[in-house]
Amino acid sequence: MPAGTIRYWAAAKAAAGTAEEPYDGATLAEALDAARERHPGELPQVLRRCSFLVDGDPVGTRGHETVRLAEGGTVEVLPPFAGG
Repeated sequence: MPAGTIRYWAAAKAAAGTAEEPYDGATLAEALDAARERHPGELPQVLRRCSFLVDGDPVGTRGHETVRLAEGGTVEVLPPFAGG
């Protein structure tokens, strides 16, 4: 199973209580499910509003179960940002 890093930004960072942590998962869905289990408080609600980058590429509207993760990859968790 691939392992890499999840990086949390802004509200996601506050909800997770950390800026980054490792993931183990073959898909984005698996990695996010594990993150929800590790941080059951506010993070699951925050993740519903987030967009995601996997190795710098936007996930967009693709189903998270279809987004494959690579060994040593990076998932960026980006909550909505205010301003411009």
